Amino acid sequence: MDHDTSSRSSRTPVTLLGLGDMGTALAHAWLAAGHPLTVWNRTPAKAGALVREGARTAPTPAAAIASATGPVVLCLLDDASVTEVLDGAGLGGKDLVNLTTGTPEQARDLARRSEARGARFLDGGIMAVPPMIGRPETGGYVFYSGDRELFERHRETLEAPAGARFTGTDPGHAALHDVALLSAMTGMFAGIAHAFALVDDEKDLDRTAFAALLTDWLRAMAGSAQGMAAQLESGDYTEGVVSNLAMMAAGNDTLLAAAADQSVDPRLLTPYMDLMRRRVTQGHGAEGLAGTVGLLRGV
Repeated sequence: MDHDTSSRSSRTPVTLLGLGDMGTALAHAWLAAGHPLTVWNRTPAKAGALVREGARTAPTPAAAIASATGPVVLCLLDDASVTEVLDGAGLGGKDLVNLTTGTPEQARDLARRSEARGARFLDGGIMAVPPMIGRPETGGYVFYSGDRELFERHRETLEAPAGARFTGTDPGHAALHDVALLSAMTGMFAGIAHAFALVDDEKDLDRTAFAALLTDWLRAMAGSAQGMAAQLESGDYTEGVVSNLAMMAAGNDTLLAAAADQSVDPRLLTPYMDLMRRRVTQGHGAEGLAGTVGLLRGV
């Protein structure tokens, strides 16, 4: 790793508040890319390895922010932690980049409060786990939203740990994209768990081979998201439908019967099956699944 002082002096300094697993990964990536780094953490001992790599520590969040000449990055536990850390700090003229996981409304509120105190603000949603940070080949990236000029000014610095994707000037949009993708992931994990539960009692079934089949199938079905997007954009929920909602709702009876035969609780599937059935009873059996989006929104 290059710790040459002249190399660091040409890079934008970064101030990082929070050294959990993700914060520590970000810190290593910025140091590896040659950025001067100031860190603060509630437990100072966690900064030891980073100091040996060239980071400097600040005694308090306020001191860290006061000395910042580049982006001040927050990677903390939650929104309450961010509020606590920023309380009493001088934010005038500072560039705040919040990478703490939160809701869209929390991001918007933090943007308003930060800007009222004289700061420029970006919110971020990290689409990666710590081992992916600093390794572009893994495909990790961060959603950003808020001040576009601020994003462009610091884009090269922000891209040192992971790719950077700007989602718009609404400060809540990075968190919205983050939560939406994570929600889809959670639903996928639910389906995977149900699938493995179905085969779990079969002693002669190769689970590794089954996992390969499952992965290939989910990858093939993931393309349906584009079709749903097109239907939601056009308002025509029958556009391009191959397997209509009535057919899928009827097929759900077989899935439930198989779950009963295998002594598997279907609770991970039944809420969505109920939505499908409800849409069919409303007279929309010729549609695809796009109509269930409105049911989730209560419209």
